[in-house]
Amino acid sequence: MEDKDLMENHLLIVKGVCDLYLHGMIESTSQDVHTQFQNALNEELNIQNKIYNLMKDRDWYKTNEAESNKLAMAKAKFKE
Repeated sequence: MEDKDLMENHLLIVKGVCDLYLHGMIESTSQDVHTQFQNALNEELNIQNKIYNLMKDRDWYKTNEAESNKLAMAKAKFKE
């Protein structure tokens, strides 16, 4: 398995963990539990950002520029 594949897999796992922590925050019944999930989520989001930046720096994570007309349409849609 190549480094790129390992990084992609790791990024997917971290995104899944973020999703679980977010749902834990939403469903928590006490402020202490909510805070613990929030802290864990913030840590995972920092890890996700580091992985993303590493992949982007190596040109392993491609992003597309949004077309200006599509961007304008999205802004108009949510402005209403």
